[in-house]
Amino acid sequence: MRFHPTDEQLQIQDALRGTLADTLPPAALHRLVDGDAELDVESWQALMALGVGGLMLPEAAGGAALSLVDAVLAVEVLGAGAVSGPVVPHLMAGLAVAASADPALRERWLPGLASGETIATIAFGGAWVPESWDVAIADGRVTGAVQFVQAAGAAALFLVGVAGGGLALVEPGEGVRIEPLASEDRSRRLSRVVFDGAPATPLAIDSGRVFDAGLVLIAADALGGAQRATDMTVAYAKDREQFGQPIGRFQALKHQLATMALEVEPARALVWYAAYAWDRALPDAQRSAAIAKAHLADRFTSVARAAVAAHGGIGYTWEYDLSIWVRRAFFDRAFLGGPSVHRARAVALAGW
Repeated sequence: MRFHPTDEQLQIQDALRGTLADTLPPAALHRLVDGDAELDVESWQALMALGVGGLMLPEAAGGAALSLVDAVLAVEVLGAGAVSGPVVPHLMAGLAVAASADPALRERWLPGLASGETIATIAFGGAWVPESWDVAIADGRVTGAVQFVQAAGAAALFLVGVAGGGLALVEPGEGVRIEPLASEDRSRRLSRVVFDGAPATPLAIDSGRVFDAGLVLIAADALGGAQRATDMTVAYAKDREQFGQPIGRFQALKHQLATMALEVEPARALVWYAAYAWDRALPDAQRSAAIAKAHLADRFTSVARAAVAAHGGIGYTWEYDLSIWVRRAFFDRAFLGGPSVHRARAVALAGW
């Protein structure tokens, strides 16, 4: 196992960082959160052109055939940049289609998923985890309602979790109704999707493995967001002055900044190891994914709250950039199941 990213991985991160800086700067982010769009089209297309959509897809389909570790390093950067659009659900859907044994299905969907021209999202009901999925499937049709589906209006493909822990593909159209919701995180819009006998294609794959990859990816997004909130707070402490000196010189704030850094940095190895374990199908891969999701969701929330406190009154304002990452922290905490859900799963998986 490597303990540091390779030069190629660092180059991928730099390219993504630069693309987001060009296509989704603070002004564009605020336009997005103040508007009604489901995603920022310019930044989505730019990231897909760099190959984000096909990071883990086969080269024959236009993908890069990289590992989950590589995808985690990419998503970490995207989380720090408050990426718009369903990147994690899109990657999960791509993994599910790539795992199918049906060559016609792979040929139909993988090229579009790799290029990003086909936007995919997930619709997992119940309490997010596979054992709680509650959309019914019978005779090739699905019925049920799913809350909190990301970018549903922009999606050309839904990866639906069905009762019994299975997965199915559903296209928008017949039997699919989308009801937009008021999202706390306005950089990632949510909807309620009602499936009323919608035609579906069941996938005979290991749904748990796709779900675990999603847990690690959302943990990476939280890691990037927590690092961004910490960096913003350090920069603010250097610039903001009180009593004739930067507030970063005050001992109480120094301790607070140090605590934030100590919450973020050790968590990095946890996420990287979970991705490594998934790539190599290690015995503790599932448990590592659950722990990474639970821990990083808590750390992002904790760091975001500390960042607001360190900023004082301005940290609470809608117009200030920090508010975007605070809301993303709440999203990452809930998405794919909260920390208590995954800590309970980790305990069960350990046989405690």
